[in-house]
Amino acid sequence: MMNSAPRPHFQPHFLLRLGHLQTLAGFFLPRPAWDETAQRHVVPVSDGDQIVLHDDCPPQWQPADRTALLVHGLSGSHASPYMMRIARKLNGRGIRTFRMDLRGCGAGLALARLPYHSGRSDDTAAALAAIAQLCPQSPTSLVGFSLGGTISLNLLADTNNPPPPNLDRCLAICPPIDLAASVAALRIGANRLYDRFFVRTLLQQMDAQLQVRPDSPRTVFARPPRGMGEFDNAYTAPICGFGTAENYYRQCSPISSLPEVRLPTLILAAADDPLVPRACFDEARLSPTTALHITQFGGHLGFIGGTRENTDRRWMDWRVVEWVASHD
Repeated sequence: MMNSAPRPHFQPHFLLRLGHLQTLAGFFLPRPAWDETAQRHVVPVSDGDQIVLHDDCPPQWQPADRTALLVHGLSGSHASPYMMRIARKLNGRGIRTFRMDLRGCGAGLALARLPYHSGRSDDTAAALAAIAQLCPQSPTSLVGFSLGGTISLNLLADTNNPPPPNLDRCLAICPPIDLAASVAALRIGANRLYDRFFVRTLLQQMDAQLQVRPDSPRTVFARPPRGMGEFDNAYTAPICGFGTAENYYRQCSPISSLPEVRLPTLILAAADDPLVPRACFDEARLSPTTALHITQFGGHLGFIGGTRENTDRRWMDWRVVEWVASHD
């Protein structure tokens, strides 16, 4: 069964009517200048590792006002353009926003031995608990992008560990809910370019982490991995205790546990997303508290509009802002 929810219609820019173009435009279009003034909070997680929260607090924010936690995607960080843009826009609506660096990412490069992965929902729970200490009685909206959306859905669907009480709703944007299907999609046609980009970026991150954390687990690749499947099978899965990539994908894909989600949740996706197959959502069973909105166009985290309904054409950004702000 699939639920749907009405959202403002997305009309893509007339030059960007293909998923690849939306995806690339979303990444490469000019970004606003950003003066980084966020306060950093170091949060301990399991195994002695730590993560970092970047606290963007607008001057008009008052105790008990709403907060939001933003979780980035694969190879991203607190400084990913969509994280910075949306934090600024949420601040403009008076919402205190925390941008999370997953393990070993961004400002947390030297603070973690172990890598992040889509099943580390307990790290997000630790971030929410830290926000609850900093902002007592403030409700928190969780917004996850791509792999961050997968992590967020895994948190909400975990029946053994209920979400922290300050979390009252979740928005997952372009989440790979079936990891094996998304990795398989990366091996098809032009998607191989994304596959190589992700692997190259992750290898660079792994090398950078070893420079500052020599105690991090090391992997000697028999040959350079040619895609995410090979990378996860040789590095992520064995180091994180899954053994094989197949086991990792099966255990950490939220598609089978989505019926367990109990908090109000919105999943926003695009039918032409080259990285997350539409068929995954067609096959998914959703809980009564979960709404699904799939646009015809939008790519992966693109959603560059063709009208000036939104001043900067960033349809995705303004849907996040409206969704978070409407629940104050």
